[in-house]
Amino acid sequence: MEYDNRIIYGDNLEGLRYLLTELNLAGSVRLIYADPPYGTNQTFTITEDRQATISRARNGRIAYADKYSRKEYLEFLGRRLELMRELLADDGSIYLHIDLKMGHYVKCLMDDVFGGDRFINDITRVKCNPKNFQRKGYGNTKDIILFYSKTPEYVWNHPREAIDIEKDPRFKNADKDGRRYTTTPLHAPGETANGRTGRKWRGMLPPPGRHWRYPPDELDRLDDLGLIEWSSTGNPRKKIFADEVKRRGVKVQDVWVFKDPQNAIYPTEKNLSMLRRIVGASSNEGDLVLDPFCGAGTTLKAAGVLDRRWIGIDASPIAVDLCRETLHDYDLIPLCADNALSEAGSNERMGQEDSRTSTTKRLFRPPLRNIPG
Repeated sequence: MEYDNRIIYGDNLEGLRYLLTELNLAGSVRLIYADPPYGTNQTFTITEDRQATISRARNGRIAYADKYSRKEYLEFLGRRLELMRELLADDGSIYLHIDLKMGHYVKCLMDDVFGGDRFINDITRVKCNPKNFQRKGYGNTKDIILFYSKTPEYVWNHPREAIDIEKDPRFKNADKDGRRYTTTPLHAPGETANGRTGRKWRGMLPPPGRHWRYPPDELDRLDDLGLIEWSSTGNPRKKIFADEVKRRGVKVQDVWVFKDPQNAIYPTEKNLSMLRRIVGASSNEGDLVLDPFCGAGTTLKAAGVLDRRWIGIDASPIAVDLCRETLHDYDLIPLCADNALSEAGSNERMGQEDSRTSTTKRLFRPPLRNIPG
């Protein structure tokens, strides 16, 4: 099986330009997940016994430095977002992970680059257990993910999640067959001036300031199927059955609980299940997924598991070495002039077994020159 997966070792400004000018990938990327530095003015290190986000040992190996002023940071990120937008397909989207200190500035920046009308969601991500630090302020257990699309027509696979119906107090009613159900209004906010959902049904109009959720013929169909419950005062409500909700799951909302891994292998490593949700929601099998700050490769792993192609970029030799330990079937493209990667795996390897194919291919190319500045 042929793979187009790539890891680019180098500054992602050069890496993004390389994808545009050398690989001609403008308009080819369906999904970008970006987890850039947050402008924390910190240096993140790795020691043999600890790699988690809070580990910044002075004697550790530097994974990456996050030393930017606010102005420098926004300039740094803005140049890269412009290139990311060029790479996105017209039906593509981008998720940018950021903390609350920089989030509102980055939101304005992304409005400028992608357009305020292309903002889809501000997702709250619960990242850790409650904190008990002594400080004059509330504990911080969240960060945010800014979700934008390139155009109004973007890939969206309607993600849903499981629900524990047995503990849900809403489903307290039962029909003649013993099926548990709850009910929901048949009208929704907003008046319809001329449409069918603003007309009378069964001699009644929807309440003032609202419209029917369905046109009259669909309401008739639901009633004929016994899916509408009428109160003693003649108020209709739609039945929602517990077994159907359990089978379908419920629509994912904009607050996610995906805590950081307890045994992270790289600073600020994110939750694999969270990345699988993002990749599954906003791309399809065979699509190209890009992570321009790929770290230890969690996004790339999620993309591979879900049969997407992927490209990761990182300037940290530690990050690239970790990717090389856990990922298979890719080209490694070193844009860095230095040779900071470990010797392990630095020669072309063939004939190694993995779960996808009988050969593991690693192609190492010489550093590129004359990349536009």
